[in-house]
Amino acid sequence: MEKNTLVYDHPAFLIALKPAGVNFHSEEEAGFVVQASQQLGIPLFPVHRLDKMTSGLVILAKNSETAAQFGKMFENREVEKYYLAISMRKPKKKMGWIKGDMSSARRGDYKLLTTMDNPAITQFISCALRTHERFFLIKPHTGKTHQIRVALKSLGSPIAGDERYAQANDARKEQRGYLHAYTLRFTLDGEEFAFVSPPDGGERFVSAECQTQLIAWNKPWELF
Repeated sequence: MEKNTLVYDHPAFLIALKPAGVNFHSEEEAGFVVQASQQLGIPLFPVHRLDKMTSGLVILAKNSETAAQFGKMFENREVEKYYLAISMRKPKKKMGWIKGDMSSARRGDYKLLTTMDNPAITQFISCALRTHERFFLIKPHTGKTHQIRVALKSLGSPIAGDERYAQANDARKEQRGYLHAYTLRFTLDGEEFAFVSPPDGGERFVSAECQTQLIAWNKPWELF
């Protein structure tokens, strides 16, 4: 594993960058949280998670009380999250909302339904980059498993390199899955925090066209 990048160190929590391709929780090998705890020499408490393919910003609490506090904040949708994604397929619409219940499908996949009993809610804007590349800035309003990946697939724009939801031949050509946790914004004990971290890996993310667009998206909370 690459050395964890510590973005911010607070007495009660820290903000770290998870690399793409690393499991969040331990499976056959130590996951991101365990590795971060070992590297920093302190026990850390995860308060949310990222899929293996997803890179980006993660909150890790330093004690169980702060973990419980963040847990309530996530439950009450008081933590703003913004993600970046790239697809090689044009979406059915360029911006807007994706809403619907999610249910389990084959082999651990999920699918989006037309019912709205307990819907996954995702908001997005997008723009063109290079030939065939579509760049998405995404704000999930709920926190369902695989929510963004399924939402973009439902638009006809599966994430480039997504081995689960993109066509297998397309996914194998990519250096990584192009989904990145870009921004976290919240208020804790009366203090406001905002963290923005562009992706630093994956040829499509580091292209000049992508980097130029990120300048326009450097304060994503002003765009939604």
